[in-house]
Amino acid sequence: MKLLPVLFVSALALTGCAATESPTGRNQILLFSSQEIDQMGASSFEQIKKQEKVSQDANLNRYVDCVANRITSVLPTSNLPWDVVVFESPQVNAFALPGGHIGVYTGLLKVAENEDQLATVIGHEVAHVLANHSNEQVSRSQMTGVGMQLADVALGAGGVSNKDLYMAALGLGTQVGFILPYGREQESEADVMGVELMARAGFDPSQSMVLWQNMAKQGGGQSPELLSTHPSHDHRIDDLSNMQAQVVPLYKASQAQLKQACRIDK
Repeated sequence: MKLLPVLFVSALALTGCAATESPTGRNQILLFSSQEIDQMGASSFEQIKKQEKVSQDANLNRYVDCVANRITSVLPTSNLPWDVVVFESPQVNAFALPGGHIGVYTGLLKVAENEDQLATVIGHEVAHVLANHSNEQVSRSQMTGVGMQLADVALGAGGVSNKDLYMAALGLGTQVGFILPYGREQESEADVMGVELMARAGFDPSQSMVLWQNMAKQGGGQSPELLSTHPSHDHRIDDLSNMQAQVVPLYKASQAQLKQACRIDK
């Protein structure tokens, strides 16, 4: 463990440290460049696609693509191509990773009963990427020594190249936005940003509250995986209710320009 201070300083020198603000004005410390975080996201997504069964249902894929594409089309960097994949799994879950990657599990579609409710979840997950939450979480892990302890173990095992060691320190793999859970402040921030995204994309923001009510009912007393570190259902619904006056006008304005509705044939 004597190597930890040296490794930590080396990591800071390699990555740099940026104090910045999130889109809602919250202070953030980001140790990694957008290029590094995008690389982590791409690596994570490739691993997940190897581990999970990708859905071949063309109808289902068109539906999820439609919702996701409408959400990403209103992003400030909408020119970024987003890779959208549907996974065959009973998990009530979805995620978005840096670099433009979205995964939706078929189990979620049993709880998100319409396009607006699905847009609630996708908007929320994309908001995590927009707000640099993965960078923030990996940076926090780095600063508390979790990532560097992994690097120290790798070094002690022997036969590890400098590149492999550095990648271990970065926390590559599904730790990015997947194993490392977001904090509640980040979840609340993603709620606020996500409901605005869905409204701008022409999805009914009032359905966001219905979606989380459905989530609260899912599994009885056991929350879905998607809610493991999220605020309480009542707290979340109250926040979304307070947002309605702000986002409903955005939704109504977007309706005039909406050219495509997302429907799934059942």
